[in-house]
Amino acid sequence: MGFWLTWILIPIIVEIIPAFISAIVLVQKNRHPEEEPVPMKLPFITIIVPVYNSEDTLYNCLKSIKDSTYPDKLIQVILADNQSTDNSFGEFARAQTDLGLNMQLMKTIKGKANALNASIYQSIGTYIINIDSDGTLEKNALMNVVLKFENHLDISAMTGTILPRKDMIKRTKKFSLKLLRKNEYFEYAQAFLSGRVIESYSDQIFTMSGAFSSFRKSTLMKTFMYDTKTLGEDTEMTFQIRDRLKQKVLICTDAIFYIDPISNLDELYRQRQRWQRGELEVAHSYMRNDSAIKNFFNNFLIRRMMIDHTFIFPKMIWLFASFVLLFLRYSPVILGISYVIIYFLYVLVSTLNYFCVKMLLKKFQNELRFYTRISWVALTLPMYNFICSWFRLIGSLNVSEKNKQWNSLSFDEESKHALKVVKKDIRNLRREKD
Repeated sequence: MGFWLTWILIPIIVEIIPAFISAIVLVQKNRHPEEEPVPMKLPFITIIVPVYNSEDTLYNCLKSIKDSTYPDKLIQVILADNQSTDNSFGEFARAQTDLGLNMQLMKTIKGKANALNASIYQSIGTYIINIDSDGTLEKNALMNVVLKFENHLDISAMTGTILPRKDMIKRTKKFSLKLLRKNEYFEYAQAFLSGRVIESYSDQIFTMSGAFSSFRKSTLMKTFMYDTKTLGEDTEMTFQIRDRLKQKVLICTDAIFYIDPISNLDELYRQRQRWQRGELEVAHSYMRNDSAIKNFFNNFLIRRMMIDHTFIFPKMIWLFASFVLLFLRYSPVILGISYVIIYFLYVLVSTLNYFCVKMLLKKFQNELRFYTRISWVALTLPMYNFICSWFRLIGSLNVSEKNKQWNSLSFDEESKHALKVVKKDIRNLRREKD
């Protein structure tokens, strides 16, 4: 009985109840959204675009800046090329001819953090906005970010809302890939328009998205710049501004940046391991002197790490323990019912977040219609999240002090390696039995 109570109570206490509370808070705070007034004079801004082998996407990225509602004459665009080996320069030249933007290209040493740091010193805008070269801006995104800064002087940095491109998802023909991409879209929508919004209310955003983030230049110049020694440079910058400088970091929900959806399971596998390592590196740095469990309630980083990372382990243990129970003649019917109950508790969380996201997407009718059409993904999202939890767990296990590089094996390669280990263990067990 204790096994089942623990299994059911932990997700209820840690995830279900907080989800209900968060939904209520989000609905109350967004019932009557206010329009940000436009100042008499708009400020000059700098957009930094790190470039690495972006030949296929760079032009569309720059065109989305041109098509923005923010005035061209008030935008400086810096492209930081960190050792591209393709024709990225040719696409820059084409954009320079076609679009008429105030652009400059600079060469930097390899690494996104290095590219951003070099560009910051070349920027002349009041606000600095970083966007990835493989995505595109929603036409009002820049204007909405600037208006948020201009009307709220206490905000020092913001992340935007990241969403996978729905047109690419619609064109996907392979059923399994289309299902994966729809779950990814649902995940991103809920992570930004529910999760990060709630984090914003208490100034506890864990990560400003590296794909689209914005800053007051005066704030950036007080930091140590982007950390070049971690995979989570965006997370580390978030903590620098909030924890070291004691300044506010929020989300601008109506500033959307579109990215290409995931290409396959292997990309998801590598991506989540990379994120996991980056988060652990930053958490290790900022929790070094304050990581006691007694600080669970007054330190959001400890809560975040325990909920997002520590609780992964009992989930996996319970999974394997349930198979052991079958061998101990535990009722498979009871076991099956318990799995269904747990699963639908997570579906309930997805459903709550679904309605919260719909409320925040009202300004974007095309996105809202697409999101509404795939509402059934709330039924499959718990399984998608469970798979991602496995990938994150593997990412934690693959972190090594001796090997400073994150795990680069593909999903297929690591699966084959794991299968070999299992077969070897089985052979060893047979030998011992004989």
